Amino acid sequence: MSKLFTYSLCLFFIFLSCKNQENKTNDNVENENKELTEKEISEIDYIDFLLDEKTETIVANWAEYNQLQGVIFEIKKADLGFFHDNRETIKTTLTDLRKNIPEAVKSPSIEARISAFETQFLKLESLSNLSTTSKQELLSTVKDLLVAFSNLNLQMNKKVEFDNLNIEKPQ
Repeated sequence: MSKLFTYSLCLFFIFLSCKNQENKTNDNVENENKELTEKEISEIDYIDFLLDEKTETIVANWAEYNQLQGVIFEIKKADLGFFHDNRETIKTTLTDLRKNIPEAVKSPSIEARISAFETQFLKLESLSNLSTTSKQELLSTVKDLLVAFSNLNLQMNKKVEFDNLNIEKPQ
């Protein structure tokens, strides 16, 4: 009786350990499938507006914008490492971005674009840190962030262009 009990107990533990290994393997496969690739991000369909030369010279000393421009460059390379365990830096960077807008591009429309960008940035930060986020969800949020950043660039270009126009009013 005791041999039968011991034998049954051993079989039970073997099956239990095999099942746990199988679950761990499936979890790893799911995590690997959630990783974005540079190819997937490059296939996102959106219009990427870059800064004009005049706008670039105006924002050259805007450290927070330049830092976020670097983060966007890394995101385009499928590197979301900036978002992992970096909450304080993200919070201070976004706060300082709004505080230190150069006067030449400061306007309500630019502040609105910064708010839209900030929302998408924080959304991507939270989704990239969740284990339940699907790859499609992550890709969609990356697209929204890239569009928001592109729109910020476009709005700054428009502001600088409009300010440089010499329109004479009729008398």
